This record gives sequence, structure tokens and C-alpha cells, in this order.
Amino acid sequence: MKIREFMTKNIITCSQDTTCFEAAKDMLAHDIGSMPVVQNNKLIGVITDRDIVIRCIAANQDPKTTTVAFCMSKNPVTCSPETDAHDAARLMASEQIRRLPVVENGELIGMVALGDLAVIDIHIDEAGNALSDISEQTHVH
Repeated sequence: MKIREFMTKNIITCSQDTTCFEAAKDMLAHDIGSMPVVQNNKLIGVITDRDIVIRCIAANQDPKTTTVAFCMSKNPVTCSPETDAHDAARLMASEQIRRLPVVENGELIGMVALGDLAVIDIHIDEAGNALSDISEQTHVH
């Protein structure tokens, strides 16, 4: 099964000029823990709720004036819509990530989360193993 078949297509994104406070409010409103950061529909980074807490608030930065560019992870790991779900699960495990942006022709077209893989019967073991591998890690990205 290809990622294209079950990726989320309606993605909430932000720009690098969005404040961390605005990003956090959007995450709350949409019940999400991360957002791709785009410029002209090109993926330039990913911001997570944890990034905001660790890189902004705990670093004593003002979330109302600090932009996402300051806190985001740059050059995120991605996959294509034609990536096989098994390969995506292995990639997420090896890179220790729970969410994978889907990029086609340089443009962000979707997102796949580890939980998306878990609901597909044939991938339960792989997704579970990937989550286990990710959860066991103690280092910070």
C-alpha cells in the first residue's frame, strides 16, 4: 500500500514568520502536535509543540514575538506519495520520528503519522515496532 492512499491531505501549515504563540494556538485549535513550515508551498521545516516548549519557552524566549523559524527543525525527513507503507514505517523508526511529511515535485502534499500506519491491518506489527523503537530513545532531536 502506498502512502498516497492514506496520507492526510488537508494539512495545517504555518510560515517561518508565524510566532510560536500563534503556532501553539493553531495546534490547540486543530488538536495536532506538529505543523509543517512552508514557504511558497515548499516544505522548509517542521515545528512541534515540544519545539515550542524546549526551544522557546524553556530558553526564556517570548512566544508572542519569537518566530517559528527560531524553533523549527530544518530539513525534515520526508517521503514521496509513492513510498510503500512498510518503507515509511521503517524510515520513521530509523529516524525516530512520529510524523512524516509527504512531498511531490518539491511541494508538500500530505502528512502521514505513525498512528495512520497502525490502523492498516497489515502494518500493525511494523507500526508498533516503529513506535516502540521511537519511544525507547532517550536523546533529543
